[in-house]
Amino acid sequence: MQASDNPLRGAAFVLAAHRPDQLPPDTGAEIAFAGRSNAGKSSALNTLVGQTALARTSKTPGRTQQLVVFALPDGRRLVDLPGYGYAKVPPSLRDHWRQAIDHYLRKRQSLRGLVLIADIRHALTPFDRQMLAYCTEIELPCVVLLSKADKLSRAQVHTRQREVDAEIAKQHWRAQTIAFSAPAGTGLEEARTAAAGLLGEVRET
Repeated sequence: MQASDNPLRGAAFVLAAHRPDQLPPDTGAEIAFAGRSNAGKSSALNTLVGQTALARTSKTPGRTQQLVVFALPDGRRLVDLPGYGYAKVPPSLRDHWRQAIDHYLRKRQSLRGLVLIADIRHALTPFDRQMLAYCTEIELPCVVLLSKADKLSRAQVHTRQREVDAEIAKQHWRAQTIAFSAPAGTGLEEARTAAAGLLGEVRET
């Protein structure tokens, strides 16, 4: 896929919201990005949109501490959710994030799907599993980007992806997995196509 064919190109920062009620009007279509703070979420988002610094990346995980909204030229939106599980923040703020994300995922009518970023080198975290179960419960389509695939051999990547797929099937979660690497471009075309597909979903109400 050439850059000119990227369905997510042209994304631009709109706002950062501390609470869901500070988000843009609940119309149109948007997809959300979630993941453990050190899973490479910001790098994945930057790579998907074809920019180097749209989402903030840092050597200190947990820098995304609000719901950050980006708009595509056609008005559809990408929402970067606060990273979870690693950021050193007060428990009260962590609880606020959890409640805000819960409210956002359950109530946001324009939300069409979730892109969950999980490090392929490690087992799914309890929060990854919670998100997958939650998306299945509320019938929100989910795509799992198994990030940092460049850190493993091709055979290891296939093994790990099969293991995650087997867990998803066993738990009856509804999700598609894609082996992904931001630096190497592994799975990039597939991930962009999947994200664009989510944006075109019509969510049942």
